[in-house]
Amino acid sequence: GDCYRAGFSVALLEHCGGGNDLEDAILQKCMKFASAAGALAVTRKGAVPSIPSRREVEELLLLSVASGSTKQDSYGEEEVGSATSSTFEAVPRGGNNDNDNFPFFFGSRINSMKDRLDLVDPSSLPMATPRDYLKRQATIQGLGCVDFNYPQHFGDFWTPEEAKAALDEVNLIAGAVCLRYPSKFARGAMNHPDLEMRREAIEITKQAAEAAMVLGCKEVVVWSAFDGYDYPFQVDYQEKWDQIVEAFQECCDAYPDIKWSLEFKPTDENTRFFTVPSTGAAMLLVKQIDRPNMGLTLDMGHMLMSGENPGQSIAMVGEKLFGIQLNDGYTRLAAEDGMMFGSIHPSIALEAMYQLRQIDFKGHLYFDTFPQRTDPVKEAEYNIRRVKEFWRAAAAMDGNEVERIAKEHDAIGALELVNEALRRS
Repeated sequence: GDCYRAGFSVALLEHCGGGNDLEDAILQKCMKFASAAGALAVTRKGAVPSIPSRREVEELLLLSVASGSTKQDSYGEEEVGSATSSTFEAVPRGGNNDNDNFPFFFGSRINSMKDRLDLVDPSSLPMATPRDYLKRQATIQGLGCVDFNYPQHFGDFWTPEEAKAALDEVNLIAGAVCLRYPSKFARGAMNHPDLEMRREAIEITKQAAEAAMVLGCKEVVVWSAFDGYDYPFQVDYQEKWDQIVEAFQECCDAYPDIKWSLEFKPTDENTRFFTVPSTGAAMLLVKQIDRPNMGLTLDMGHMLMSGENPGQSIAMVGEKLFGIQLNDGYTRLAAEDGMMFGSIHPSIALEAMYQLRQIDFKGHLYFDTFPQRTDPVKEAEYNIRRVKEFWRAAAAMDGNEVERIAKEHDAIGALELVNEALRRS
């Protein structure tokens, strides 16, 4: 009863600001919100511990709404005849043609649109530019945003202004701008041994921020294929580390409105040992950079390659998690498979979604996968469906049981919890 009254009061103040405009429709919305709050409270023990968060109430309301052809408002009420324009505000959080109010935008790797060109209508060929890839991506049901590589997807192809106009035409937005330094930086980008080359890499990084501002995303993800080494004694580790710290500090200070994030990777064919090879090392870097607009983007495959449990890594990073890249892999040594999300490690995928909920993640969800022999459009749509299934399965988990299992280190209980959640999904 107390929870019901508190929920009703919160909803009432939001809908009418404490005034006297108490129409029946407003009262019904308030009662629906209050009922969800009260329903959650009776599932837990204790007067205070049983009180749900706002997010839990909204999630219960979303779970109770059947999927249909209408859009729902913040308390599950249907809004009939809502028009969708190409503006940022009008794009549904779950992407175009999506009516379930999923709380995140979905993005997918734009370069994957190069795969399986045999499935493309001949009238759309040749498909060889970012503009072409964008048009194909726009056919993905549920996609809401696009991450661009810089400078790879710009230069002679188009300007950021032209890319923004193209996004508006297909009712998509930019999610982030991701650094892809040219191969001339093979000996290092932000920590190249030559000062002039380091300065050039930093300037390219700043140019990516300018592009992000034009595109309207204000998020730059830095992954360097080259900041590292191949053999023992090849580099001065502390010097390379300090150079990266100073470079990020300069970028953060130059563009305080941009959210900067590092995407770490342990190894690949370009760099056998990266300067920042793990989540723990990346968090140490963020701490030393010491800027409020500096965080991390975690890639599921990179975490698996590092021998990490993604759920634990997400929990460690917490509010400093600016981005997440979803995929899966067989975790063979140095292999980045880029498989569909949850296809190989479903329990790990489920816990990743659970931990994203726990830290109240605010970014967008990006699929960094490599379809190659698979239809990239259908692959992205499958990923979107699977993420939503895992997200809802995580929402339906008994929080008290999760807490009990963790306190007791109950392995069997954990496995049964996962099995039941996946069965229901």
